[in-house]
Amino acid sequence: MRLEDAIKSNKFRDEKHKASLNVLYTAYWLKSNFTQVFKACGLTMEQHNVLRILKGMHPEPMCVKEIGARILEKNSNVPRIIDRLVAKKLVKRAQSKQDKRETMISLTEKGIEVIDHARKEIDTYANSLINMNEDDARSLNELLEKMRSNEE
Repeated sequence: MRLEDAIKSNKFRDEKHKASLNVLYTAYWLKSNFTQVFKACGLTMEQHNVLRILKGMHPEPMCVKEIGARILEKNSNVPRIIDRLVAKKLVKRAQSKQDKRETMISLTEKGIEVIDHARKEIDTYANSLINMNEDDARSLNELLEKMRSNEE
């Protein structure tokens, strides 16, 4: 769907203004669609993100601070997300052997099962939702990274 049709407006200051609105609209659209898949898997988007990060380091545990540095949504309350994942028995906490002040987080077997199942569901859904080939996706990635080139 064209942005103009989605937001019922065709008044943009310039193409950069339209592009920024298009990226924001698309981000909300993706988040809304993916939230449904996460919910069906019993997760929030933020919980999935933490599990995905832990899966990438598995079987090594990670400290809460490192998880926070890697999470997509930088405003997320990582300790609260971890509390909920512990309650669901998807992750476990342990005290760091090197630094007693640091809490280490690792996946449980149940957490591995949940993230593997969620990954399959998300991949299937993404392939049906995102209407572009690999070359288009590569070009989009390059443009988005160019857009964020001022990021610190």
